[in-house]
Amino acid sequence: MDHWDLEPDPLVALQSGDSAPFEDWVRRDAAGFLAFFRRLGASGAEAEDMVQEVFMKVFRHRDTYQPTGRFRAFAFRIARNAWIDHRRRGAVRPASAAGGVDDEAATVPPVPDGAPGPHERASHIELAGRVQAALGQLSDAHRMVFELGVLQELPYSEISAMLEVPEGTVKSRMFHAVRKLRELLEEGEA
Repeated sequence: MDHWDLEPDPLVALQSGDSAPFEDWVRRDAAGFLAFFRRLGASGAEAEDMVQEVFMKVFRHRDTYQPTGRFRAFAFRIARNAWIDHRRRGAVRPASAAGGVDDEAATVPPVPDGAPGPHERASHIELAGRVQAALGQLSDAHRMVFELGVLQELPYSEISAMLEVPEGTVKSRMFHAVRKLRELLEEGEA
């Protein structure tokens, strides 16, 4: 079960005058939104700007927000729209257009003591870079479905509602995204 399902809806809490759940949500999930935008192809600075934009837009909806679905889906719809707006302004080049992935996008968090050795860590970093590069070769539609379904673990019904496409289209895009990623990663091993 998702942690958002167990906690008060941040905007409902704001509407009743309690800002603590909203502040906790911002602190807890900033890194997740940052990673979301980075995986879609934004640079570090662009991703940070878009995370701030998402939090501001969610906050601005506090008075008109109606909790008709899960807060997580609402927040990611705003993030998705921020990404689309940013792309329309032409501010982001996908990783494939840039000729690869920068070192910052391919980094892996530090490994604690007693964890895998340097060779295994290097292998993980290399794999992360290959996966990031492969994701950069997907179309925006396929990358978005993969991001929301696999990395954000949203159900197809919510992705369908967020993207405003039939659930069958979400399933088809996911199938094709996974197939393309598999092909790209297998090519890289040869």
